[in-house]
Amino acid sequence: MAAVAEGSPAAAQAASAAAAAAAAKEAEYHKDVQKLVDLLSKLNPAAKEFVPSSAAAATPRKALSADAPVFYYGSVGAAFGNEGIGAYPAGADTGYIGNQQQRMRRNFVDNERRNGYFNHGRRRTNGRGRHADRDESIRRTVYVSELDHTVTEERLADIFANCGQVIDCRICGDPHSVLRFAFIEFSGEEGARAALSLGGTMLGFYPVRVLPSKTAILPVNPRFLPTTEDEKEMVIRTVYCTNIDKTVTQLDVKSFFEELCGEVSRLRLLGDNVHSTRIAFVEFVNAEGAILALNCSGMILGTLPVRVSPSKTPVKPRFSRVVSN
Repeated sequence: MAAVAEGSPAAAQAASAAAAAAAAKEAEYHKDVQKLVDLLSKLNPAAKEFVPSSAAAATPRKALSADAPVFYYGSVGAAFGNEGIGAYPAGADTGYIGNQQQRMRRNFVDNERRNGYFNHGRRRTNGRGRHADRDESIRRTVYVSELDHTVTEERLADIFANCGQVIDCRICGDPHSVLRFAFIEFSGEEGARAALSLGGTMLGFYPVRVLPSKTAILPVNPRFLPTTEDEKEMVIRTVYCTNIDKTVTQLDVKSFFEELCGEVSRLRLLGDNVHSTRIAFVEFVNAEGAILALNCSGMILGTLPVRVSPSKTPVKPRFSRVVSN
């Protein structure tokens, strides 16, 4: 108890000194704050350095300015002493810094291009170009209907070649008629306009109708076109069938055509989960079988009338895939 009593005045003195130091520190802090307030009050808020970029009257910059901050991406603490990311090497002159800025800007532009920001306009331009090409192709194309089944694409192209250069001719079957229709594309619009005068011309047993086309001819994938004389001969013996019922099997298609047209040498039945019908390529042993098959357009195969047209491509044999380890 005596020791505690003797130490009480010393403890009180220490507490008083600590309180005095805290008060002095607080007073110094308020003094520094007041100095900062006084300093800021002397500045001009309308000075250029205080005008935000969004409120500036100048036009927006489309590229980096000469004074844009550029960082040198070096390894931290390596090669340049203590300088690392965000610093230029010690002793770098103005020329060096300018070169680094130009290089970083080029890298920025390259990255933007890789990310696709510079390609949107080009993509839109390409889309407009393709649309314009399609419209031009439609203006060069005529629609020919009421075609007799004896008329071939070669003969039809020869007849309309008198109007202009024919670059494509496509005969199609109509499932609702024994007659067929065709699309003929010319190299110029003048040929298409001249072809309209052939309406009423007798081809086979019927006069044909010729009208401006509302669609362009869908191009055939060049990879599937015949490349050898053997494949060209195969095309003559092949027909292209559409509007085939999905319940019909490959054996059903083969039996259908062999019963009416002749022996089938090769057949390919195709379909997917998107379209409600299927297509087929049927190759006959003889060209006469393919000609007879064109008369089958409109006949019921399964539950739907099949559409039969001359094929542009041969039925190429399937090759087994080689699996590599």
